[in-house]
Amino acid sequence: MLEQPLSVEVVTSLSEISPAVWDSLACPEAADGAPPFDPFTTYRFLKALEDSGSVGYGTGWDPCYMLAYSGKETIGAAPMYLKSNSQGEYIFDHNWAHAYERAGGRYYPKLQIAVPFTPATGRRFLTKQGHHDKAFKTLIQGAIEFGLQNKISSLHITFCTKEEKKAAKNMPLLGRVTQQFHWQNDNYPNFDSFLSNLSSRKRKNIRKERSTANDFGGTISVLTGADIRPEHWDAFWVFYQDTGARKWGQPYLSRAFFEIAQDVLRDDIALVLAERNGRFIAGALNFIGKEALYGRYWGCVEQHPCLHFELCYYRAIDFAISRGLKTVEAGAQGEHKLARGYLPRHTYSLHWLADEGFHSAVATYLREETKAINQDIDILTSYGPFRKANVEEKE
Repeated sequence: MLEQPLSVEVVTSLSEISPAVWDSLACPEAADGAPPFDPFTTYRFLKALEDSGSVGYGTGWDPCYMLAYSGKETIGAAPMYLKSNSQGEYIFDHNWAHAYERAGGRYYPKLQIAVPFTPATGRRFLTKQGHHDKAFKTLIQGAIEFGLQNKISSLHITFCTKEEKKAAKNMPLLGRVTQQFHWQNDNYPNFDSFLSNLSSRKRKNIRKERSTANDFGGTISVLTGADIRPEHWDAFWVFYQDTGARKWGQPYLSRAFFEIAQDVLRDDIALVLAERNGRFIAGALNFIGKEALYGRYWGCVEQHPCLHFELCYYRAIDFAISRGLKTVEAGAQGEHKLARGYLPRHTYSLHWLADEGFHSAVATYLREETKAINQDIDILTSYGPFRKANVEEKE
């Protein structure tokens, strides 16, 4: 049988792609209705970003989804965006941009293969079973060629999997290692079982924090699926706006995103809400994967001691244990998560820079940065709350 010719195409809207075709690449494990491994690369999530205006004109995230074909068969896809800034990425390259522009270059626009506003590890190259290797290479080569043809400074593939980073080793991409704090489920039957693995002092501190948080004079609910109602989003939007204004200057997601989420994403969501005197006062938004819970946003309109820890971290652990999930990814940054059972873990990205001299300079920087990250993880893990902490293998 003749080998079919390989080709790539760039489209500027998911409307040009069949939902069934995209999801057959992004989450074939969900074909029977099971949760996807990565809820963030599903058609419904990425389309919600697009339809809500959270990405697109004026946002700094212009869609240019890349598709790979073998003959007429779609064998791969990548959520790619043309970026006019470095906002909403969580793998920071602001110093690279400043250095390149001081040297007379033009860093923006750049290409980003990522899920916007979402620092969660997952596959960035969505490939059809039996075609992975050729689809993976075709997508990378296609993205680089697209960058060269359009005189774009660079390509950045953020929060990719460790396997993708390894597979790209012999390609013209630089691997970068960063870190996040994740909680790991050691088949705990309940929260107390998790606590039993901690040092006595840390165990007592968490129990004290939970007691303090739950004494705020109200109730806490964890809602998912049909239990989430439009009024819950009305409350959460207020929380999200407050946090977004303080962290980023303005919220990344539009109000319309949460309206769409009510229709198409409720089963992917665990919404934790605190209610007091008939009024919602705080909330935390999580997304549910096949093996992980992803903590995304938090906000409040009343300040109560330890309520943030309870809604964001401890209720997430409770939920993961009840669902048998392996991991809770608590999002970007935050060394305060360490004392609450979330240990540092490697995260990965890949980078291509068109200018050979700049590419070489960044490669030198990344070698030193990786050493520093590994040392940091070793030190932080040694200060973790567990009686015996496991150190992840070094890069």
